[in-house]
Amino acid sequence: MGDETNYGFATRSVHAGAEPDPTTGARSIPITQSTAFVFKDADHAAALFGLEQTGFIYSRLTNPTVSAFQARVANLEGGVGGTCTASGHSAQMLALFALMNPGDEFVASNKLYGGSITQFGHSFKKFGWNVVFVDPVDPENFRKAITAKTKAVFTESLANPGGVVCDIEAIANIAHEAGVPCIVDNTLPSPALCRPIEFGADIIVHSTTKFISGHGNAMGGAVVDSGNFDWSQNDKFKGLTENCEAYHGLNFYETFGPMAYTVYCHAVGLRDLGPAMSPMNAYLSITGAETLPLRMQKHADNALAVAQWLQQNDAVNWVSYAGLADSPFYSLAQKYCPKGAGAVFTFGVKGGYKVGMGVVDNCKLFSHLANIGDTRSLIIHPASTTHRQLTEEQQISAGAGPDVVRLSIGIEDAEDIIADLDQALQKAS
Repeated sequence: MGDETNYGFATRSVHAGAEPDPTTGARSIPITQSTAFVFKDADHAAALFGLEQTGFIYSRLTNPTVSAFQARVANLEGGVGGTCTASGHSAQMLALFALMNPGDEFVASNKLYGGSITQFGHSFKKFGWNVVFVDPVDPENFRKAITAKTKAVFTESLANPGGVVCDIEAIANIAHEAGVPCIVDNTLPSPALCRPIEFGADIIVHSTTKFISGHGNAMGGAVVDSGNFDWSQNDKFKGLTENCEAYHGLNFYETFGPMAYTVYCHAVGLRDLGPAMSPMNAYLSITGAETLPLRMQKHADNALAVAQWLQQNDAVNWVSYAGLADSPFYSLAQKYCPKGAGAVFTFGVKGGYKVGMGVVDNCKLFSHLANIGDTRSLIIHPASTTHRQLTEEQQISAGAGPDVVRLSIGIEDAEDIIADLDQALQKAS
């Protein structure tokens, strides 16, 4: 493709990380459905296993189709390298794995996807990783929670499902003052609408299952490294800055410099944890990424139209969408997501839990399922599904209280989306 830095976002969405297949000339990325790859000779194999040379060994570690996709995601986010995984949850695990040891802490926003709150607050405890949740609306809450044990700060750029826009720049500055990286889950806006690295984020995670893939047909996750964080500035990140016994004393930071974190995620994270993305899912996600800027603009335009309509509906108590001029997060959305505040938002129905479930049951165009980021419009009642494991207090804190309905607005005609919600609200209320 040439010098990719000279091309615009839409061009890079189509071309980054992809070249015609050198053997066949195939223009579309081939699906390399192979578990393993033949070595040229014994020296070649030794060099690959010793991290002296890049190449393909085994698809748990590296695969041509997956490599093309992770190069594209890293390019679109403005990072130096990426690691693709089987799901967004495994991407979060891998992102922290390079940084954390038993007894360490990380500070996270409490306005997160409910599954992330459960993963951080319960499952990660089995690793000895401890999370401290804070309200991200005031960035100073992160500063107050940081201790000597803190290894990272974690937030979502747009909160799922509460519609909170985090002040990424302020949060990143606080993390850097403490000598730890700022990790941002950029799933909801995608890099088409938000570029956290440009505001100081160090590591980006995605559930590529959502908007990057975009068609509801491929699971995946991604970790992107900005290449900007200095891992040697303190002694917190010994996995990256001290000699690794598993690689005969190799020092990742000294050997790979800005690529140290990404190489570690592959050479240790994927090797030992094994959450590899499948080549087929990588292929589908590459195909989805080609239309990312087109889809995201349509998603955002539709979402704004639906949110404005809901604001005027007598059956609705409130609408939480950062693209609305009266949203408390409107100014932050204009800074971080100037092209639109994404496709996912919530609203509260009069009548609470029962009416919320009734709206879901009466929709016809909307699909009722536990996903976001599809071309199709999706609906769910979080309190009875995605956030069901949380207490009511935690649900409300996460923006998923009993009256909340979450929408993921698709790319259909906005008039049809509104008509479906209209009839569903009338029947449920």
